[in-house]
Amino acid sequence: MSALSNSGTLVKPLIPSSSSNFRPFTFVNLSFPLHRNNKSKFISRPFAVVSAAPMASEQSSVKAADAVPDSNIKLLFVEMGVGYDQHGQDITSAAMRACRDAISSNSIPAFRRGSIPGVSFGEMKLQIKLGVPRPLQHLLDIEKVKSVFPYGTISNVEVVDGGLICSSGVHVEEMGDKNDDCYIVNAAVYVGY
Repeated sequence: MSALSNSGTLVKPLIPSSSSNFRPFTFVNLSFPLHRNNKSKFISRPFAVVSAAPMASEQSSVKAADAVPDSNIKLLFVEMGVGYDQHGQDITSAAMRACRDAISSNSIPAFRRGSIPGVSFGEMKLQIKLGVPRPLQHLLDIEKVKSVFPYGTISNVEVVDGGLICSSGVHVEEMGDKNDDCYIVNAAVYVGY
């Protein structure tokens, strides 16, 4: 992929060397005025935006039985959270923290007080959707993630491409680090009956 710059020269955008997980998304050429009052002088900075989106032939390593939320739940609300594992590179810890974050600031008195006619506490259903970086999905322990929820029947867990792998900025061997990677997981918890 290449493009012409403002000066008419052929420009090839930089794409990461380990491009097996990345593919070019689009070419962008940003121009902005050099001086606020002088719009005739522009600085131009071409760059490539890359996407970690899967190729059409790729499939996720973790499959869900049904999409979350499915039609078997009368949905009341959705709780959302983010979890990190900055040291130790444990994707399950990040997923558990994301789920705890999603449920930690809510109270659900409706199930205990009978606010929903004909529905008791024992009928509460949960469905969980986790955004996990694709290369780590096979390491996720879903049973441990489920253990975060103190009550309710978990009817489905769906794992999709998402989250993030980034640098924590430091490699601390005493904390179990293999490198400086930080794992981030997003969670959506669907609550209903």
